[in-house]
Amino acid sequence: MLFMIIEHFNEGKLELVGERFKTQGRMLPEGVEYITSWMELNGNRCFQVMESPTREALDPWINSWSDLVDFEVIPIQTSQQFWSTTKT
Repeated sequence: MLFMIIEHFNEGKLELVGERFKTQGRMLPEGVEYITSWMELNGNRCFQVMESPTREALDPWINSWSDLVDFEVIPIQTSQQFWSTTKT
């Protein structure tokens, strides 16, 4: 399954997020794959696409960052997948 993850960096924590990422990496659990990401120009949010077998498989990763980041997790699919299964 694909997920759009919107990370909202807690106020004043951007530097700490960067430091942790540099020293510990993403800290993804087994079976979760990072696809790509984009940063908001002001650095307040990061938009990531992750692939994971289930929504729950993301929880260890979210828990590793929850002291610095608030997360929105949105199940998504490619446009091709959507249109191939949608009856119009």
